[in-house]
Amino acid sequence: MKQKIKLALIAHDGKKADMVSFVMKRLPFFTSDNVEVVATGTTGKHLKHAGLTKVETMLSGPMGGDAQIASMIVNKEVDIVIFFIDPLEVHPHQVDVSMLLRICNVHDIAIATNYSTASRLISPLED
Repeated sequence: MKQKIKLALIAHDGKKADMVSFVMKRLPFFTSDNVEVVATGTTGKHLKHAGLTKVETMLSGPMGGDAQIASMIVNKEVDIVIFFIDPLEVHPHQVDVSMLLRICNVHDIAIATNYSTASRLISPLED
């Protein structure tokens, strides 16, 4: 029996389409019984609209969703974070983004911040 894995999915506004594309290309993986998904509010809404029905949504990132996911990481409730960061935009809640990245590093949680890294992180788990 495979071990369950919980993934947190987050995407800045300019990267939400990339996140939806990433998940849809791997829909059998993301809908398997061994995978749980949590997402920040707006990212989760985009994923649900695209067809990923089993997504636990938090608040949107700027409203505290990043902090909610960081809390889940601290409580050992999240195994992997995929956070598609848009490096070309200024983010008013950058302190929250930095805090989430720091929490991942403090608690040794695998984190991918772009499509290529996320693909390489998820690929071995799809088998």
